Amino acid sequence: MNNLFRIEDAGNIVVRLSHLTPTTEALWGKMSVAQMLAHCQVPLQVALGEKQLKRTLIGWLFGGLAKNQMLSEKPLKKNLPTDASFIIKDSRDFTVEIQELESLIQRFAATDPDLIAKKSHPFFGKMTPEEWGTLSWKHLDHHLRQFGV
Repeated sequence: MNNLFRIEDAGNIVVRLSHLTPTTEALWGKMSVAQMLAHCQVPLQVALGEKQLKRTLIGWLFGGLAKNQMLSEKPLKKNLPTDASFIIKDSRDFTVEIQELESLIQRFAATDPDLIAKKSHPFFGKMTPEEWGTLSWKHLDHHLRQFGV
């Protein structure tokens, strides 16, 4: 399975990002391309310790079950529910957001996976380095597919 800690997998995501334009339209969902780029930054900021989010009651109750489904070989389903702290409602600048996301991807890929695994995910709870890398890649892949790249 792909993993954002692998340099080639992270590089592939960055190449796919380069195919986006400020006018690329979503195949499903409500976000603009710039909002999607900003949305994709939040989980990476959490993983890198740049953003702190508390674990919710729903995460405590259902996080483990959901984690197993999210980490399966299947791509993420369209229109999955999103925690409010990950929703981007305001308009964003495409150029700023794509540059920041590329920077976060590169920093994530270059970080010691064991350091990231010391952090608890705000929904899924404790995760291994492999789970952090796989889930991060799958989330980015999901949104790139949402925009046709």
